[in-house]
Amino acid sequence: MASVTQNLFEKGLVKPPRFVPANMIYETIMGSQAYGVSSDSSDRDIYGVCIPPKADIFPHLDGKILGFGKPHQPFENFQQSHVRDGHANDANAMEYDLSIYGIVRYFSLCMEGNPNMLDSLFTAQDCVLHVTTVGTMIRESRKHFLHKGCWPKFKGYAYATMHKMRTKNPIGKRRELIDAFGFDVKYAYHIVRLLNECEQILMHRDIDLRLHREQLKAIRRGEMSEPEIFAWASDKERHLETLYHQSTLPNGPDEGFLRELLLRCLEEHFGNLENCIVSPDAATNAIHAIQSILDLFHKSASQKQ
Repeated sequence: MASVTQNLFEKGLVKPPRFVPANMIYETIMGSQAYGVSSDSSDRDIYGVCIPPKADIFPHLDGKILGFGKPHQPFENFQQSHVRDGHANDANAMEYDLSIYGIVRYFSLCMEGNPNMLDSLFTAQDCVLHVTTVGTMIRESRKHFLHKGCWPKFKGYAYATMHKMRTKNPIGKRRELIDAFGFDVKYAYHIVRLLNECEQILMHRDIDLRLHREQLKAIRRGEMSEPEIFAWASDKERHLETLYHQSTLPNGPDEGFLRELLLRCLEEHFGNLENCIVSPDAATNAIHAIQSILDLFHKSASQKQ
């Protein structure tokens, strides 16, 4: 089944790099639908992953030399917002915000513990709009991206959201929230969501994005005041600091496993990568072979002397 990105591309509604639509491996709904706090499906935040051309990932295949000439700029992501599929007066029209990432960049962001990227891997199955064999491979290994370093990353996002909640001058719908509740309940629920998710990571090495949806819904209805939100967050932070030190998760991502996963994904997509990558063992063997030849040369030269 074609991806949402490909469908929108064929209708002329989005203009990503031409390789993107035909090489989508994963698409999922994000935002309030993913967190189980909205029944409105007319607007959709879509996160996706694509595989760029082989030479984009392995630039030496195009004869590029690292550090020479114009720097190679690999594809990282494509974003387009407010993409409306349907007429303005069509009640069934959909509006999309697209965020599409190249697979290498996606792996890197997930390994760093980026909350948005990790959330996109842990969405419920009913949010997954498009997935290939490669996308399934990544989802099935998603817990390997989780590590203790997620705590400072999630905390940073939570505090950045708290800062926006206190200082940002809202307009439009965000202004309406403040007029209705006295503070931005959407920012508030994201603060709580981020800290709850990190608790799941540290305790269970897993994330259920909808586990605390009733609490999040209550916040969006204004059933917790702004001071109560900040007090809750302060208590949760102390709890998470304790969990962080007690957690048996690795301090950082398992780069070895994830590198092999990435290579297996690329092999599934491209086929054999023998000409793309020199394995460390092969390189080591080559160095030893060269050294043996040099040793023989020096030995022969010394004997002639």
